Amino acid sequence: MRSTYFAHGTRSEKNLYEDLIIEQLKIYGHDVHYMPREEISKDGVLGNTTDKFTDEYMIEMYVEEVNGFAGQGDLIGKFGLEVRDELTLVVARRTFEILVDNPSNTLSINRPREGDIVWMERFKKFFQIDFVEDEDPMYQINDLPIFKLKCSMWEYQSESVETGVTDID
Repeated sequence: MRSTYFAHGTRSEKNLYEDLIIEQLKIYGHDVHYMPREEISKDGVLGNTTDKFTDEYMIEMYVEEVNGFAGQGDLIGKFGLEVRDELTLVVARRTFEILVDNPSNTLSINRPREGDIVWMERFKKFFQIDFVEDEDPMYQINDLPIFKLKCSMWEYQSESVETGVTDID
């Protein structure tokens, strides 16, 4: 039986729930550099794109895996060592919206996008966003307070990375 003390979906309950999530992300999360992809050109035949990354935005995200990186791990193949680390990052929807609405930046998107990359200074690794899950958890208190970013290790393929941050460039 549902609790009679909660209306399950009022604006104040949604704000409280979202505030608790944001506080948890600030406590247990990591400061990462979010870098939106800019597509310079696209090959019409093969579908390959030439991309550049010139902007970076600091935002806190939570690493969902607690036992290390997911994925296939490190593989030794006939072309050498392949690192196939994957992880899921969680970012609060409101935190991302505040980042976008900041007048000092040039972002004009309403959610993280597939193809953008994240630099995690703690791990000294780049991760590419492969999929943005925006319905998990499924409508808690009739709301969607977070984005889950399914990421894999980014494989550099002659993209231009010029953010002005020495560790990243």
